[in-house]
Amino acid sequence: MSLEKDVIIIGGGPIGIACALECVKRDWNYLVIEKGALTNSLFNYPKNMTFFSTSEKLEIDDIPFISNNPKPNRDEALEYYRRVATSNKLNINLYETVLSIEKEGSIFKIKTSKDVYASKKLILSTGFYDIPKLLNVPGEDLPKVSHYYKEAHPFTMQNVIVVGASNSSVDAALEIWRKGGNVTMVIRGKAIGERVKYWVRPDIINRIEEGSIKAYFNSEINEIKKIEVIVSTPKGIISIPNDYVVALTGYQPDFKLLKEIGIKLSEDDKMLPKYNPENMESNISGLYLAGVICGGMETHKWFIENSRIHAKIIAEHIESQLN
Repeated sequence: MSLEKDVIIIGGGPIGIACALECVKRDWNYLVIEKGALTNSLFNYPKNMTFFSTSEKLEIDDIPFISNNPKPNRDEALEYYRRVATSNKLNINLYETVLSIEKEGSIFKIKTSKDVYASKKLILSTGFYDIPKLLNVPGEDLPKVSHYYKEAHPFTMQNVIVVGASNSSVDAALEIWRKGGNVTMVIRGKAIGERVKYWVRPDIINRIEEGSIKAYFNSEINEIKKIEVIVSTPKGIISIPNDYVVALTGYQPDFKLLKEIGIKLSEDDKMLPKYNPENMESNISGLYLAGVICGGMETHKWFIENSRIHAKIIAEHIESQLN
């Protein structure tokens, strides 16, 4: 077993990095464990994604985030958090998966794919981007179906169905159409989402109204087949010729780890984890939650801009107990 740490942080995203910086300030023996690349969720965003927030609202620990644009893009964000992590020589283990967590007395034992660790305090900042919300329809396991979107080029000259009406769905539909794809949107609601970026929403509405992008509202996919998709619409069941389905219906946290540790979740569809908002400590003493994981299934409630403060709140509470 590795040397006992003061604090172990699970999740190497922006909030996990912010927590690590607070540990550095206090000269604590800490470690960040991340199962993928640094800021893995941001890395998996579409290549041309632009943030809704301005750069100063994505800053952590008052370290300036200089962007060439009023609203930074994915690559600028990756560069910023990469620079913060490397210039501060943060202690981060990448591509290391947490397999189990147990608490023995006041000490947490963390078993990973590479080692076993012990820690006095534990911070979970694991985000929500790893597990997509499935459509749960026949054919969803076909190779032509994806729950992530990276770039438009592979869909040029193809019949593509984009599922959803959120920011990610709208961005994908517009970019694929501009790169020569034949785009059809299948949308459960009656309109494009109200939370879609204000400078993008008129664009997608205009493209739909002019017929450049087809859209079926109040509709759902019934079945995905090799060369077509069966869709239930207000006017009945229809068949749409199809080469690819991009189902951007949202994502959810990995509740399995939380349940195994013993963190209580609300007994409704929100699955809100129990924690004290004054210090971010969960129902398990010494175990803290930070970032979007705090919102359970309500993944739109917490993001970098309003959860970066969690790092300082947690560190101050741990400080009062370690000293």
